[in-house]
Amino acid sequence: MTEFNDLQWAKPEYTQEYRDSADVYIVERKRLLEILKSFYKHFNSNKRNSSILDLGCGDGIVIDELLKIDNSIEATLIDGSEDMLNRAKDRLKDFKNVHFIRASFQELLNKTTLLQNYDFIVSSLAIHHLTMEEKTVLFRTIYSHLKVDGYFLNIDVVLAPSDALEQWYLLLWKQWIDERKSFLGIEGGHYEDIVWKYKDNADNKPDVLTAQLNLLQAIGFKDVDCFYKYGIFTMYGGKK
Repeated sequence: MTEFNDLQWAKPEYTQEYRDSADVYIVERKRLLEILKSFYKHFNSNKRNSSILDLGCGDGIVIDELLKIDNSIEATLIDGSEDMLNRAKDRLKDFKNVHFIRASFQELLNKTTLLQNYDFIVSSLAIHHLTMEEKTVLFRTIYSHLKVDGYFLNIDVVLAPSDALEQWYLLLWKQWIDERKSFLGIEGGHYEDIVWKYKDNADNKPDVLTAQLNLLQAIGFKDVDCFYKYGIFTMYGGKK
C-alpha cells in the first residue's frame, strides 16, 4: 500500500487546487449531494442524534450538507490530509458534536485508528485510491462498524467494464467540463488534463462497479445497489 505522505493528497497545494476546481471536475457534484441528502432523509428520518462517519472527508462538504437537514447529527470526520481537516474544521466550526481524526486509509486498514459503531457511514471520492484487496478490507471494516440497519453510501469513480465504454465515459466527462467552463465563464486552464490523465495517475486505482457491488453482497450487506451513475461517477452502497 502506498503511504499517504507519498500521495498528491498530502500536498496542500494539490488539495487547494482540487477545492478550487471541484465544481468543474466532478460531474453532477451538486446533484450527487442532493441525492445523498434524499437518501439520508428517506432512511434516517425517524432517527435523532444519528452517528455518522465520513471517510476521507476532505473539506467537510458532505457533513455540512447533511447537517443542513439534520442538525442533531453527531459526526466523525476522518482524513489523512491535515490541510483538508483544517478546512473541514473551519467549515463546520458553528456545529456541535463534530469530531475530527487525522488518519489515512492505511491506518484504518491496519486498525491503528479506533472507531465506534455508526448509524451511517459515507465516503466521497476517496475509496478509488485503494486496490481491490484494500477495498475488501475497508468494506469489511465498514460493515463491522455499522449498527444493525445502518447504511453505507459511497460516492466515487469506477472503472469502465470495457475500453469502448471507457472512451465514451471519458468523452462525457470532457463534455461536462466544457459545459461547466462555459457556464462559469472560465477560459483556458488544465481542466481537460484530468480526464486524460485520470488513469495515468498512480494514486487512482478504480475498479468496475459490479465487482464492488458483488463484494458488498459477499460481505453481508443487504439492499446493495447503484443509486446513481453518470459515466464513471457513481453512488452505491448497502445496509447492514
